[in-house]
Amino acid sequence: MGIKTNIGTLYGVGVGPGEPDLITLKAINILKKVDMIFAASSSANEHSIALSIVERFVENKEVIPLSFPMTSDKETLKRAWGENAMQVITELKNGKDVAFITLGDPLTYSTFIHLMRTIKEFDPHITIVAVPGITSYNAAAARFNVPIAQAKQGFYVISGVDGGGESLKTALSSNNTVFILKSYKKFNKILNIIKTAGRLQDAIMISNLGLEDERSITDLSSLKSNADITPSYLSLIIVKPKSYAAEEDKSRF
Repeated sequence: MGIKTNIGTLYGVGVGPGEPDLITLKAINILKKVDMIFAASSSANEHSIALSIVERFVENKEVIPLSFPMTSDKETLKRAWGENAMQVITELKNGKDVAFITLGDPLTYSTFIHLMRTIKEFDPHITIVAVPGITSYNAAAARFNVPIAQAKQGFYVISGVDGGGESLKTALSSNNTVFILKSYKKFNKILNIIKTAGRLQDAIMISNLGLEDERSITDLSSLKSNADITPSYLSLIIVKPKSYAAEEDKSRF
């Protein structure tokens, strides 16, 4: 981390998808060296999992929760982002190096992205370093031996927050691997789009990957109805390329 300057460095640290062993050595080293750690508290689930991953490496390290309200009200969000950013900036200007921990990767659908932008708006001279982490879609692909990309095929990573919409329809019309993250709230809408595209037999769903309560269905066409499944917060869907032949179609959900 080098010689200390008057202003500390902010590290956005990806701690992996949830399985404790999937945090990187670089992330561990950074977390051991920083003076304090910040963690988002908008979701009790995500907050507790991220902390449970890092706590064995950072005993007695100060951990400060940053509250991010779950609302679409722009003024409320702007005020919260500003307050959180100033809290981090205050510590940085006191000469402390700090880390903000996030599940997965800090630059992939992460709260850290918004925090980083807000801090840069307040003070563009602050040094910010992103420490990459293993994403949920990387881990899920490995869990089922699904190629992410091969030969001339690419892949899509789609947010399921609003149900995927036209982006998901476009992705499903291709012969590429499609990952749908944050699929729990709009699961029924996502499932209907996949069904309309004729791709249910190619779709896998996994929840709580790498955790004790991991559940999965390796062929969503086996569901009798959408009501047969209640996705958790940490749920994602993989739609395999049309040319991909899975070796196992047993349900583990």
